[in-house]
Amino acid sequence: MLKIIMGDITKVKADAIVNAANTSLLGGGGVDGAIHRAAGPELLAECRMLHGCKTGQAKITKGYRLPAKYVIHTPGPVWNGGHKGEEALLKSCYENCLKLASEYGCETVAFPSISTGIYRFPLEKASVIAVETILSYCKEHPEIQEVQMVCFDERTKGYYEKALSLL
Repeated sequence: MLKIIMGDITKVKADAIVNAANTSLLGGGGVDGAIHRAAGPELLAECRMLHGCKTGQAKITKGYRLPAKYVIHTPGPVWNGGHKGEEALLKSCYENCLKLASEYGCETVAFPSISTGIYRFPLEKASVIAVETILSYCKEHPEIQEVQMVCFDERTKGYYEKALSLL
């Protein structure tokens, strides 16, 4: 089941939350910085051991001081007009995060809106890709019982609600 909510992903109680990371995995702005601050310095120490992550891929760490047991880090694509495989890379982010969640026995997962902030991925396109990918994956993998799309503001929430209503 997919729920669209507004809130702070660092406060969500889920087996895993997803971090819209950069490729270094060493923290940054937006969701990435907030997750690193909330989790504490142990998260950064573990991320250093991972040696980065390619765009569209995902890696998992402990949640440390977060209410979530795990953090799944995925670097989303920077929008460059849509001619450099950005849509496929974004879909891959969601798929790879869900695969890791399944492998680690997670029943609940919370996502932010990946790549729609500083990476400028158009929200209308990103919301449809996210919702389609999550619903398709969960249909085939019932072990994941609930996915939350945690939106930062009403505008973002509206796009995800619209995407969900069309499917």
